[in-house]
Amino acid sequence: MFMKSIIGEIKADIGLDMKFGSRSRSRRVVQDSSVAAAVVVATTVTPVVEIDGLRQSCWANMPQELLREVLMRIEASEESWPLRKNVVACAGVCSSWRKIMKEVVRTPEVSGKLTFPISIKQPGPRESLVQCFIKRNRSTQTYRLYLGLTQALADDGKFLLAARKCRRPTHTDYIISMHVCDLSKGSSSYIGKLRSNFVGTKFVIHDVQPPHEGVKMTKSRSTRLVGSRQVSPWVHASNYQVAHISYEFNVLGSRSRGPRRMQCSMDGIPASAIEPGGMAPTQTEFPISKLDSCPSLPFFRSKSTRMDNFLTGPLAGERDALVLKNKSPRWHEQLQCWCLNFHGRVTVASVKNFQLVASPENGQAGPEHEKVILQFGKVGKDVFTMDYRYPISAFQAFAICLSSFDTKIACE
Repeated sequence: MFMKSIIGEIKADIGLDMKFGSRSRSRRVVQDSSVAAAVVVATTVTPVVEIDGLRQSCWANMPQELLREVLMRIEASEESWPLRKNVVACAGVCSSWRKIMKEVVRTPEVSGKLTFPISIKQPGPRESLVQCFIKRNRSTQTYRLYLGLTQALADDGKFLLAARKCRRPTHTDYIISMHVCDLSKGSSSYIGKLRSNFVGTKFVIHDVQPPHEGVKMTKSRSTRLVGSRQVSPWVHASNYQVAHISYEFNVLGSRSRGPRRMQCSMDGIPASAIEPGGMAPTQTEFPISKLDSCPSLPFFRSKSTRMDNFLTGPLAGERDALVLKNKSPRWHEQLQCWCLNFHGRVTVASVKNFQLVASPENGQAGPEHEKVILQFGKVGKDVFTMDYRYPISAFQAFAICLSSFDTKIACE
């Protein structure tokens, strides 16, 4: 009750400031009776600016020790969405609240929770799988990734990412965005893409942020258009290759059809990341240029644009990159099909279903090579589950799964 009272008072205070303190259209926020106004500030596409009246409110001037204790209790009391929106709301109150919340909220690797938008670019938890699902729209060639809120398959989850398939004469692009509808490469919500070759057997994952220091940026048409009228100068148009995916031609025995063979080389992740104590680079902030133009990311502003503010962890270039391969299924004589244990997360047989594990170095496999890092499978006509864990992120997992949707005549 104490926590609900605090959230209610914050909601009333912010609502009052919004009503009497707004001076322009950019400061207007629609009050929602079911969600604190701060959540609206944090999650809608309305430009976010700090309210002058709020700086003088009792919430902004609370003693730091008391404020930290209150925010820690709020964060600890909310384990999952949709209740976790109050944590986001607290981070959107003012700069002092935002600073403390950034310190209180731990990364998905430690907490197993996705809270702020940057969480989708950070590695998942080490000891458990983050359960998500993908919904496909055949008519619009779009795909949406949701975080599962319950144990039920493909429930009404929280939206994370969206992708749109774009066919080109020589390749296919999957544009990945943080906005549910704005799926253009020139959008401020654009965070990367997946590109395939002509026959759909090789793919490259591109990120707008470098996976580690010293990585070279790939030249692209969008990069060359920066500064022109065709692309907004606020759009972060960097193009970094973070992973390579390949599918092999596969014939098993006398059967003409069999499970696909795929391999993923994670250029930004060292092979040692799966070992006990191993670390993968972790992005901690979005590029400043995207923040200025993307109001849905108000919590990660920084006065510095140095690379060390974006990444933590070892550099992948120091050691060999992590290689993932699909786990080999077993042939079931009674069912006359290839089988994998998805622990109830997959219910429909499909050639798209797969589980990825780390490929052992020099043929020496350990217990860490048995852990499923990413699994993807069909549960409905256009619904698929996607579960991932450390050391890959939701963005990387989503891009890998998108490659499975592409037509592969030579692999089936």
